[in-house]
Amino acid sequence: MLIKNIRIVDDSQDFTGDIRVEDGLISEIGTNLDGDSICLDYSRQEVFLLPAFTDLHIHFRDPGFTYKEDVKTGSEAARKGGYTAVNLMPNTNPVADNMEIVKDVERRVAEVGLIFANQTLSMTKGLQGQNFDHLNELKKNEILFITDDGKGVNDDATMEEIFKICKEKNITIMAHEEDSRYSATDMRKAENLMTFRDIVLSEKYNSPIHFCHVSTIEAIEAIEKAKVQGVPVSCEVTPHHLTATSDETNHYRVNPPFRKQADVDALIRAIQNGVVDAIATDHAPHSAEDKLNGAPGMTGLEIAFPLCYTALVKSGHINLQTLVKLMSTQPSNMMKLNKGKIQPGYAADFVIVELDTPFTINSNTFISKGKNTPFSGKEVCGRVLQTFRAGDVYPQN
Repeated sequence: MLIKNIRIVDDSQDFTGDIRVEDGLISEIGTNLDGDSICLDYSRQEVFLLPAFTDLHIHFRDPGFTYKEDVKTGSEAARKGGYTAVNLMPNTNPVADNMEIVKDVERRVAEVGLIFANQTLSMTKGLQGQNFDHLNELKKNEILFITDDGKGVNDDATMEEIFKICKEKNITIMAHEEDSRYSATDMRKAENLMTFRDIVLSEKYNSPIHFCHVSTIEAIEAIEKAKVQGVPVSCEVTPHHLTATSDETNHYRVNPPFRKQADVDALIRAIQNGVVDAIATDHAPHSAEDKLNGAPGMTGLEIAFPLCYTALVKSGHINLQTLVKLMSTQPSNMMKLNKGKIQPGYAADFVIVELDTPFTINSNTFISKGKNTPFSGKEVCGRVLQTFRAGDVYPQN
């Protein structure tokens, strides 16, 4: 396949040119390429080609909660939103606290065939924050990430032992920082205190930790300081925490909650300063009934790019190349994937986007089973038109 006359942007280049794809990989980039390949010519369209996105943090609810989402609808929603790789959280039923469940989920996503999925393993058995014996059974480099996402590990001694094991087995902890002793009264304190503790433990054992969905000014500033000091920490922020505040969302429940404008400003500064490693959706589909009953979270895969493009690039905070770095290049690197750049030898995973025409988010059009979002009716720019994975295009139009 030959893609011609399109504006090509990744984290290190921005030019109008051509891309040749062979055997699912980029074989050549340049201008005025020719040959006998199937040719897609975009010269008459005002569109951009970016590396397809990678999401470090999502929930497919499969197994156990497939009325909310399953591997098929989740894969379709991801591909529609421009994603070809995702990292799945383990709070399923049964919990993904053994390698049999991990491998089964990955196999079933591969059978759907739309995206690549890495299934994380829980830090503690059953997400109960206590028993971590299953981690001792792992081989070195057998798994990339462990997490109890949705919960923090309150017990300091337990968390310290987990850091020791992860250092030995070359595993990165993905931390949902919430001390449940404060959840009912002060969610800011709940996030901050656990963040501070885990920075100390990461430094003590020189063991990597990735902070999920950072939302407070205090937490992101502590992470920045730790990075300057050489502590092996990384972090992500979500599109929704960059887009809205608690004053604007009418108490819509996500976890961590929407914060104040000062927190949003701090997250954006951290992006500008290179502190934030990735933007991750925390895609959390729920049924309408579950949301009415207080389930925290929102669907995010299909609207992440337009939300981020509108809030960050169109507003002038960052350029498009920086957004590509946060949504594709760096998360792809963290998942050890051969994607995220438009260079020969990389996977032919692209997304075609139209940036200038405003449109209104309508949750009724989501492919995801979850229609839960506070942003339905919001006007944004940055429509995803098509997503290529290894040269195969979706949707087929």
